[in-house]
Amino acid sequence: MKVSLIKLLSMFAHREWLTSIIALFGITLLFYFFVNYFYKRLRPRLEATYLIWDSALLQALIRPINVLIWVLCLTLSLRLWALHFSYENLLNFLRTFLNFSFIAIVLWFALRFIRNMETGYMRDRKGRKKKYDRTTVRAIFQTSRVVVSLIAILVYLQTNDVNISAVLAFGGAGSLVIGLAAKDLLANFFGGLMIYLDRPFSVGDCIKSPDRDIAGCVEHIGWRLTRIRTFLQRPIYVPNGVFSNISIENSSRMSNRQIKARVGIRYNDASKIEPIQKNIEEMIRNHPDIDTQKMLMVRFDEFGPSSLNLLIHCFTKTIDKAGSLLTQQDIYLKSIKIIENHDAQCAFPTTTLHVPDEITLQHASPQSSTS
Repeated sequence: MKVSLIKLLSMFAHREWLTSIIALFGITLLFYFFVNYFYKRLRPRLEATYLIWDSALLQALIRPINVLIWVLCLTLSLRLWALHFSYENLLNFLRTFLNFSFIAIVLWFALRFIRNMETGYMRDRKGRKKKYDRTTVRAIFQTSRVVVSLIAILVYLQTNDVNISAVLAFGGAGSLVIGLAAKDLLANFFGGLMIYLDRPFSVGDCIKSPDRDIAGCVEHIGWRLTRIRTFLQRPIYVPNGVFSNISIENSSRMSNRQIKARVGIRYNDASKIEPIQKNIEEMIRNHPDIDTQKMLMVRFDEFGPSSLNLLIHCFTKTIDKAGSLLTQQDIYLKSIKIIENHDAQCAFPTTTLHVPDEITLQHASPQSSTS
């Protein structure tokens, strides 16, 4: 037993590279446990703060840094082994692999951080019950992902001695060819970008277009298509390029709903028009669900074929469809009661036939009709 132990020690003494590799793995293991212990102790403290970026940064960092620790350990171990046996090709490969791994891990960390920031921001806004534009938030973070990915690709090309200017020049010429071949695809892409920038509507808004047969609630806004759920619960997939050529009415962003109607009163009640008009207008001004800061009027505005018409025009405080209809119904019913309280009646279509006195109607006798 003692002899075998002495042989083992002598073998390690003559192979310094193997001893270095074992020591490197030991140091890496200790550093790995230290990093994870530090993470577990620090995470509850950062989550208790009101800041979003600190906990998002820590959670995004832990996995990439663990992978980076073992990648460095493996690369350095193979480098020691390659140096000992003089494998130049392996050394060149390890150099390229280390550069690629470092850039990939940094990109992974950046994408994780962006995702955590997006999730944390939305959760924070919901927790504080504050309004936020989900479409704009998604657009900002998706653009951030694209920018970070492009920077990582350019950095990787630069580290591999690729001429960035030539790549950009080739990309300019290639973009012209692609633009001609995929005109509709690019139109939809930039149409989606305009939706994100101009924000004519957001996810959850109810929209309709007087130019196209498009009406419903927006469920999803992508880079090429927008999904709209109609009021019959059918999905419509609209290319984003369409929205740059049509007008959109966004009913979810209205401040009030309009009530506009004409009430016909009989010509026989013409003398009661003025008090009826004043009482209806007073009733509407005192109604708790009517916005008196907006245009409000009740006016005698038309001599109809069979009625004297009063125009009722006002706006509700709520933009909810069902709530505004209840308010409208209440105003209509109260208007009918006011008309009846003045001993007047609502008119309905009638026709009056005036017969001159000289004309008399005679019934023909049965004999004359048979002869």
